[in-house]
Amino acid sequence: MNNSDRKNYNSMKINRWYASLLIGLLLMAGCGKPHDPETITPPDVSGGYNVISKFTTPGSAQDVIRKDTNVYIAQGEGGMIVINVKDPFEPEEVSISSDGVRGYSSRITYSDSVVYISAGTYGITVINVSDPYNPLVTVSNLNMKPARNVSIYGEYLVAAVGELGIKFAEISYPTQPDIRSTFTANGYAKGLAAHDTTQLLVACGEMGLSIYKLSNFQQGYGNYPKIGWCDTPGYAESVVINEEESVAFMACGTSGLYILDYADTNNVHITGSYDGPGYAKFIKYKNNRVYMSAQLGGFQVYDVSNITSPKLLGIVETEYAMGFDMDEDYIYLADEVEGIIIIPIPD
Repeated sequence: MNNSDRKNYNSMKINRWYASLLIGLLLMAGCGKPHDPETITPPDVSGGYNVISKFTTPGSAQDVIRKDTNVYIAQGEGGMIVINVKDPFEPEEVSISSDGVRGYSSRITYSDSVVYISAGTYGITVINVSDPYNPLVTVSNLNMKPARNVSIYGEYLVAAVGELGIKFAEISYPTQPDIRSTFTANGYAKGLAAHDTTQLLVACGEMGLSIYKLSNFQQGYGNYPKIGWCDTPGYAESVVINEEESVAFMACGTSGLYILDYADTNNVHITGSYDGPGYAKFIKYKNNRVYMSAQLGGFQVYDVSNITSPKLLGIVETEYAMGFDMDEDYIYLADEVEGIIIIPIPD
């Protein structure tokens, strides 16, 4: 190769190098780095569950229940707030109850125009909401302590009271509950679900699920033996059931969703699970779907038509998802940071 040919060859190499460099720069400018999060469109994980409105509550929203056109919200140290959701796109404040509402309002339930709120070491707060614009506290610091959860069982109020187990109160006079008996439960009673009038299923923290026989109820004074038990991973926070199939769905903290068959109480066993994001806290079941809040993991929806293989359908990302309620059209989610979040249920 003579000097002229050598110069031409070197010039061609340099030109090819510059061309390769230019193409690389153009590709980087057009596509970004392969793992640059700002240039990659994230997949839609909502599953069609999208927020249409929010209402910032003055307190830390913990739980919510809907009745008629209002939602009633337990909001921690802020007591209770009532919000009108007749127009779900424009929720409006109705009233706030803080005087006489002691402790940290956490779980909430409703019966005959009366709201019952669990407040830990301050027991149960009872509020007459027959006039939602002027709620009236009728009982404060009801001795069902430490109240971690509260639900209605016929004409009885049932409270999960942590290490003390379960307490009953008769509410034929709804604004003045009459406390009846207490019975101990495995572990730390957190969540409750009643199977007709014969069984009470209890989420018992680190001890999983326990089942108690209620057929000898005796107006809240009976003897309620344990007839079934199953340990679950994580920390059992709440339980709901498909009564027809004798299947329980449990929110188990860092272990996510667990599904159990309790048709044979001598052989209660896990059939399926899904370890989703966050800390599984509150749960509901409807039409082969499980709805679950998971604090930092947001609000999650699962298809549980196959109880051995639940499928995640969607996630609504929120700051700190807590309790929720739902009707045929909407989900009303209490978020400790954001307040009340309204989510339409897709067709």
